[in-house]
Amino acid sequence: MSHETPAGDRPLTTALAEAAGMAGHAPSVHNTQPWHWTVLPDALELRVVRERHLSAMDPEGHLLVVSCGAALHHARVALAAEGWTPVVERLPDPKEPDLLARITSLKHTGADPDAMRVVQCMQVRHTDRRPVSDEPIPTAALDDIDRAATREGVNLQLLDDTQKIQLAAAAQQAAAVEADSPELREELAYWTSRAGTGTGLPPEVLPEQAPQTTVPARDFGRAGSLPIGPGHDKTAVYGILWGADDELMSWLRAGEALSAAWLTATRHGVSLVPLSGVVEVEGTREVLRQMLAGLGFPYISMRLGVADPNHAGPPHTPRLDVTQTVDTSAVRDRLT
Repeated sequence: MSHETPAGDRPLTTALAEAAGMAGHAPSVHNTQPWHWTVLPDALELRVVRERHLSAMDPEGHLLVVSCGAALHHARVALAAEGWTPVVERLPDPKEPDLLARITSLKHTGADPDAMRVVQCMQVRHTDRRPVSDEPIPTAALDDIDRAATREGVNLQLLDDTQKIQLAAAAQQAAAVEADSPELREELAYWTSRAGTGTGLPPEVLPEQAPQTTVPARDFGRAGSLPIGPGHDKTAVYGILWGADDELMSWLRAGEALSAAWLTATRHGVSLVPLSGVVEVEGTREVLRQMLAGLGFPYISMRLGVADPNHAGPPHTPRLDVTQTVDTSAVRDRLT
């Protein structure tokens, strides 16, 4: 393809580098940010960083790949906001398993106003583990969130009241199993004591005490400093992202769907909190699969709700410096 810069627009290499930087805003399990980007003259490559893999909690690397999928979606949207329409090659080289995706064959088609609004949501999106308010989620917002996930090739099953109780029981069971694992407790302690590193979960984003909700939140093994307020989860909506198979490609797409759903929720003023504990334990993953009537495989569950506007939410989690996640050495002389 031509590398010429469209009139009035910045070079492709600059757009690629900035998209990789914007992908740093993506959510990741325990804020591990397990991705690394390589900017090439006409492509952007996404690789997984094994050193930031939660091997005790996520031995098969499912959530590792979901996290990278979220970053991939962020980069795609950032490019669309700059007017670039890419081709995404997922798992492009079987000989290089750490290479999860290559964004290539970019054509300049004009800035996408909707993508520009979503990019703004990237910068304000955060995880709010407080109980939600009593305000119900508008049906139109739920429909948009559902469509956003579906466009990424992943299903979003919203749970009824009976399934909500089943999810609560599964979450309790998963928590009990994980509490008995010294390796997992040690891993969790590591990622909740990473102050100053740009990764992990600082005390400011962790509840000061366990919220009194039907579906229990994760026990991080230590109290944070985030006031939880008086809310509950009576108006919360719970859902499961799921698909037809349990392959690596599907987990990558699940991450893209999670990002799309989360950014759409943010746009509607809806809080989304991933609930990964129930997919980390084999037995409770099977419970979720039964809730799906055996039609597919669960990738991650989530809580949706409207945050209490009268109480300040948590700050953003820290981020690695872009120089730690994006390699621009191949195009440094082309950047503007």
